Amino acid sequence: MSRIAESELIITPRGAIYHLDLRPEEIAGTVVTVGDPDRVKEFSKHFDSIEVKKQHREFVTHTGYVGKKRLTVLSSGIGPDNIDIVMNELDALANIDFESRQIKPKLTALNIIRVGTSGSLQADVPVDSFVASTHGLGIDNLLNFYRHEHNDGDRELLQSFITHTQMHGQMSQPYISGAASSLIKHFVKDFHQGITVTCPGFYGPQGRILRLGIRNPDLINRLTDFRFGQHRITNFEMETSAIYGLGKLLGHNCLAVNAIVANRVKKEFSKDGKAAVERLIVRFLEIFSGMASS
Repeated sequence: MSRIAESELIITPRGAIYHLDLRPEEIAGTVVTVGDPDRVKEFSKHFDSIEVKKQHREFVTHTGYVGKKRLTVLSSGIGPDNIDIVMNELDALANIDFESRQIKPKLTALNIIRVGTSGSLQADVPVDSFVASTHGLGIDNLLNFYRHEHNDGDRELLQSFITHTQMHGQMSQPYISGAASSLIKHFVKDFHQGITVTCPGFYGPQGRILRLGIRNPDLINRLTDFRFGQHRITNFEMETSAIYGLGKLLGHNCLAVNAIVANRVKKEFSKDGKAAVERLIVRFLEIFSGMASS
């Protein structure tokens, strides 16, 4: 196996990977990602014990125990570019030997679960409800920098999506990846399920108009109206497709669950988004505690 150069894999003097400032032993087999650095402590306040606390830039990490189960909560910041850092560095922590700078002969599959906030694209998915993403459909372009292939079913869905939304290469080449079946099967009760679209920004890429005109002013309606067999788009945000896409390529089990804080169809915003997120955290930890250890 070839040695990975110092410029490609940056390891600090304490033996930690650069951006996350974590050593391999400081992450659990299940990692929760949250966008907001302040949300990490809102998660870990429910831990029975905390053994690791690290912060570097927007990346805050707490690793501890819920009962006898070890769990890491890590803030990613906002957007697919940050997810590119988080996913590659988590994988490196699990699957690269930092001493030899070589890929380990036996690879480890992490469970990586986003617990975040999102905007609904369906009238029947109200604010303060929860969505578990069956798929992440990216219009952010991140995965197109990596070698990846779609199966026939995904290619047909994407072609239908491109035709319906009129995204004919002016903005992006969409991609899609599915949730890990081993994880999403636990998130049925209390959760809506559907496709989550991931955007590369909050305003124009999500169809918001302030002072600037946008190229696709009918985007919200087209996303809401899209159907492919039994599939529909339930929500959009800025991280899920990047997690699913990179996770699939790297061999990790990924899921995204979101609290809905805005309904773009009904033009509503949650009156207490923080409370909705807290309910989602509590519900997630209930489910996590009951899941069989991998």
